[in-house]
Amino acid sequence: MTTAILGRKIGMTQIFDDKGNRVPVTVIQAGPCVVVQKRTLTKDSYSAIQIGFQSVPKRKLNKPELGVFERTGLDPVKFLREIRLSEQEASSFNVGDKITVGAFKEIAKVDVVGISKGRGFQGVIKRYNFQGFPATHGTHEYRRHPGSIGNREEPGRVVKGKKLPGQMGNIRVTTQSLKLIKVDEERNILLVRGAIPGAAGEVVLIRVAIKTK
Repeated sequence: MTTAILGRKIGMTQIFDDKGNRVPVTVIQAGPCVVVQKRTLTKDSYSAIQIGFQSVPKRKLNKPELGVFERTGLDPVKFLREIRLSEQEASSFNVGDKITVGAFKEIAKVDVVGISKGRGFQGVIKRYNFQGFPATHGTHEYRRHPGSIGNREEPGRVVKGKKLPGQMGNIRVTTQSLKLIKVDEERNILLVRGAIPGAAGEVVLIRVAIKTK
């Protein structure tokens, strides 16, 4: 994986292809990103580059964060992500290099990584699509419950991973092999077919698809 960029999800819309078919797309304001740091095998035991996105005033950073940019002479950025690369791929990047949407011009499919919408503490019907209990025939105050979770003497405990109520959403999600519809270099816009994780305005990572369907 040699191409990755950070961007902000703008929202969804639709466009029409050459055949007149309606295509649902997500609009992403991507980059430009700057290479802030490099990781090497000799110093860090792995190869990677750290990219930054969205300028931020110096007063909004603490001293350790600000020290990274003062040492390299770069303008401070708000969001940082590391991109694992092979040693050969990492050697083609230098600190201060810019990554723009132009790097995706020849790319057909991408993976998008983001944080899904948080939906708070939810029951099993909303969280796992449980059917629930009948509304009549003697059911009393037990319509949206998960049902029995107990066990016999062996193993005598609730099995790990049992589907129960709990926090829903607000986790890292990767949507794979989305078709890249359009690259607008003038406005730093990527149009990706279908939906991507997160609410409008959230920061996402767009990378070349690892697996193509």
